[in-house]
Amino acid sequence: MSDPSQYVPTPPPPAPSGLSDSAASGLAYITIIPAIIFLIVPPYNQKPLIRFHSWQSIFLFIAWIVIHIALIFLAMMPFIGWFVWPLRMLVGLGLFILWIIVLIKAFNGERFKIPVIGDFAEKQANG
Repeated sequence: MSDPSQYVPTPPPPAPSGLSDSAASGLAYITIIPAIIFLIVPPYNQKPLIRFHSWQSIFLFIAWIVIHIALIFLAMMPFIGWFVWPLRMLVGLGLFILWIIVLIKAFNGERFKIPVIGDFAEKQANG
């Protein structure tokens, strides 16, 4: 029989602090604000997966704005403007679908690179 005075209680396991990597990566795509916060606040700014998705989210947001502004200018041009309206709808739908795809991939913990934007994000995340 063991002596109860020699019993040393085992401390409980530490509670998880903060968000998981996949949750933070997914939240980076919700708006640009969480992406910027994750690049500033430790420990998230030290994790490569979160840094990659945060940078890719920021670059996707910038690309979305640039494409939107370019299509607005094209819509103001005579004769071309009639063809730009359906093009704006298709491009907007395509960007929305792309955003949903990267959002789902990030929440699943996958590193999904958008062809041009992903390369810039990877350079920033590793640099």
